[in-house]
Amino acid sequence: MNLNNYMVHLSLCILISFMSYSQEKRLEKADESFNRFAFVDARKIYLQVAESGYESLELFKKLGDSYYFNAQLEEAVTWYEKLTSNYAEEIDPEYLFRYSQSLKSVERYDEADKVMEKFITLTGNDQRAEYFMNTRDYLKFIEMQSGKFRLLKLSVNSKFSDYAPSFDNQGQLVFASSRGGGSGMTKTIHEWNEMPFLDLFASNMIAANGILQTPKKLKGKINSKFHESSTSFSQDGKTVYFTRNNYTKKKLGSNTQGTILLKIYRATLEENKWTNIEELPFNSDEYSVAHPALTADGTKLYFASDMPDSRGLSDLYVVDINTDGTFGEPKNLGDKINTEGRETFPYVSDSGRLYFASDGHIGLGGLDVFVAVPEGLDEFSIPYNVGKPVNSDEDDFTFVLNETTKIGYFASNRSGGKGNDDIYSFKQTGELITECNQYVTGVVTDATSKEKLEEVEVILMDDKNNELQRTTTGKDGKYKFDLECDIAYIVRATKATYTPTETLLTTNNVLEFEHDLALQLTQGRLDGRKEFRRGDDLALILDLEPIYFDLNKFLIRPDAEVELQQIIAALKEYPQLKIDVRSHTDSRADDNYNMLLSEKRAKSTIKYIIEKGGIDPSRVTGRGYGETALVNKCSNGVECSDEEHQLNRRSEFIVVE
Repeated sequence: MNLNNYMVHLSLCILISFMSYSQEKRLEKADESFNRFAFVDARKIYLQVAESGYESLELFKKLGDSYYFNAQLEEAVTWYEKLTSNYAEEIDPEYLFRYSQSLKSVERYDEADKVMEKFITLTGNDQRAEYFMNTRDYLKFIEMQSGKFRLLKLSVNSKFSDYAPSFDNQGQLVFASSRGGGSGMTKTIHEWNEMPFLDLFASNMIAANGILQTPKKLKGKINSKFHESSTSFSQDGKTVYFTRNNYTKKKLGSNTQGTILLKIYRATLEENKWTNIEELPFNSDEYSVAHPALTADGTKLYFASDMPDSRGLSDLYVVDINTDGTFGEPKNLGDKINTEGRETFPYVSDSGRLYFASDGHIGLGGLDVFVAVPEGLDEFSIPYNVGKPVNSDEDDFTFVLNETTKIGYFASNRSGGKGNDDIYSFKQTGELITECNQYVTGVVTDATSKEKLEEVEVILMDDKNNELQRTTTGKDGKYKFDLECDIAYIVRATKATYTPTETLLTTNNVLEFEHDLALQLTQGRLDGRKEFRRGDDLALILDLEPIYFDLNKFLIRPDAEVELQQIIAALKEYPQLKIDVRSHTDSRADDNYNMLLSEKRAKSTIKYIIEKGGIDPSRVTGRGYGETALVNKCSNGVECSDEEHQLNRRSEFIVVE
């Protein structure tokens, strides 16, 4: 290498080293802003670094997050896409979830679902993965749910952020806004999104159509120079719970990392001004407590928090309010409501329904509004997406509803609004789906000719053989029953000159699901035999699969239940029929042990027939035969496969009368 080339090479090395050092210093500065949630400031630096050609796992993560956590999901797509493409084997699964949510915001639902499938393979027991698996047809359900609300015009929004509407029980709607005060001055710009800090405003409501009059700031000490939002009022309108930055007695608090979090405060109304402001005792400098929602009777307060026992970015909690104004211990609402994502902005209607926003439950993108129905003390049903037009592919949240007038409000950052977040008014026009609905449909055909059979009686029974519903097929051979979720059923089909058939059906917990269950009937068989010969094996006559048992077990297996139900059907069809249950084992284990095990299997089989089928005990006898009646060569000392041994672990049903 000559001197000139060496000097050029050295200069390039120095330049590259300087550029790398410069980028690293810029990223350190951006990281400082990011870690104190100053996402907009951080993003400016990250973008400059990215535009210079620099790439890294951390850079793409933080660029995506800077948009994601400011509810700009469309812009987040670009950076999460780069992240998942370039660093597929290194990223935390959480970023797959965020990428899926962001894809929904641009209505790329098929791609979003594929990303969620990968998320499931990496997480397994994540609650959001479970909800996705149970609601794979979520778009179909949301369409069924949609159209229950009609949006109304609203003129109170500003070019800033307006959200968190609530009823003050005195004819006003109170909401949070960063529009500034009456003097025309705005509060300090907030680093998170470069918007002024929020204050609380009130607007008189015209109940008939949801229109609001010109809003005015709440009076008193309730508004400070920091954020106030999300209010909830007592029934008499004289007590309010609200969210504020950690600012008590003119002193600003922060956690050990120097971040200012959120707390819930309580205030009372005196001479039309809010005063006596106190923070609630379960607040903390180390985690946020926010978005209060008071029940109609004032005895419970729901809220959102990331306190230590939360499973996600924020969970919903409830706390008892005692008659003396003190509080009980906060209680997490559990896995039905909370996920590893964000559950936030709760609202409890007068009827006790819990509305809240979530990005952990499956929706259209960003935060969606969900409703859960009360099912006991502090217990709720699974949440149901409230559908369009309340929910969109953007963030939709802070839903409130007057169940008497059916007028309500919510906030969204969807396109077409006036500001960063806007409040929307609506009229409820239909009842929401708030229960799991499943169905079973099918066609009954002749097993040989495959022709559709009419005048077939199809009976729906519970797992104890109690009849629930009955229908008769028409010329198309079709039948249909409504079902509950997570329940075991028996579907039986009967027709003169045909052998009855039964099938065990267990529903799942998918919100809207139709089970397709075709049934086939075989002509003749039982009805063609007026008498059974003693010694016949009923299992052979009915063409049943053998009733097998697991190794060293005597419990009835699910596959055996299907066959036993047909034995029960035959006993009911022929009231004079009596059978002897003969249970057997394979040759493994001690002979005496096998005899005892087969006795248990016989008793287990007889018990099932009597109890599940309601059969008279005098019609069913039986005993165990151990390994004395093997059906193959697999006796003591003979080497056999598990499948060959399985053939000997069986029960037979011999006609005795």
